[in-house]
Amino acid sequence: MIRINLLGQARPKASKQAVPLEATVQILFLTVAVALAAVVLGVTYFQQKRELDNTNKKILALRAEKQSLQQIKVDVDRFQSEKAVLQQRIDVIETLQKNRSGAQQLLQMVADTVVRVDSVWLTSLTREGDSLTIEGEAGSIDAIANFLTEMKRSGYFDQIELKDAKENDLVPSVQTFQFSMTASVAGSSGNSSPATAQPTGSKQPVAAPVSAATRGGRI
Repeated sequence: MIRINLLGQARPKASKQAVPLEATVQILFLTVAVALAAVVLGVTYFQQKRELDNTNKKILALRAEKQSLQQIKVDVDRFQSEKAVLQQRIDVIETLQKNRSGAQQLLQMVADTVVRVDSVWLTSLTREGDSLTIEGEAGSIDAIANFLTEMKRSGYFDQIELKDAKENDLVPSVQTFQFSMTASVAGSSGNSSPATAQPTGSKQPVAAPVSAATRGGRI
C-alpha cells in the first residue's frame, strides 16, 4: 500500500533511546579489567619464560660442569692408583735398604766382638728373624769362653747360649775346637730395631759362611 503525505510536513524521526550511564560504566570497567588482565598475563608469561630460559642455561652449565668433574675424578683416581704403586715400590726399596744396612751393621757388631778375642774365628753366621746362629773354630776352650764373655759385654747381643763345643782335627798339628752358639740382637724383644729389621720367620743368611785363614780373632 502506498502512503502519500498530503500535509507537506516532514515526517518526524523516531527518537533513539538513551543508554543508561550505569551500563556504560560497567562496560568501561570490564574493558579496563580485560586489558589489565591481558597485561598482567603477558608480563607474567614473559617473566616465567625468562626464568625458564635461565634455568635451562643453568642446567646446561651444571651438566657441563658435571662432565668436567667426572673427568677430574677419573684423573684423580688414576693418580691415586699410580701413587699407591709408587709408594709400594718406595716401601720395598726402603725395606731392602734397611735390611742391607742391618746386615752390614750386624756383621760390624760381630766383627767388633771377635776382634777382641784371640784364637777365635767364625765359619758361619745365620740369622732367622732376630735370632743368630754362630759357628766357628777356636784354639782352646778358654778362647770360646772369652768370646761368649765379649759377646755379653758388647751390649749388642742378648740370650747368648753355647750349644756345642768339641775338639776337631781341622789342622792335624794344632789342637782346635769347633763350637756352635745362639744369640739374639739386643733390644729386639719381638720388635726388630730399625737397623736389623727382617721379616719374622724367614731364614736368611746374613752373609756367606765367614772364614779366615789366620787366627788372632779376625773374621
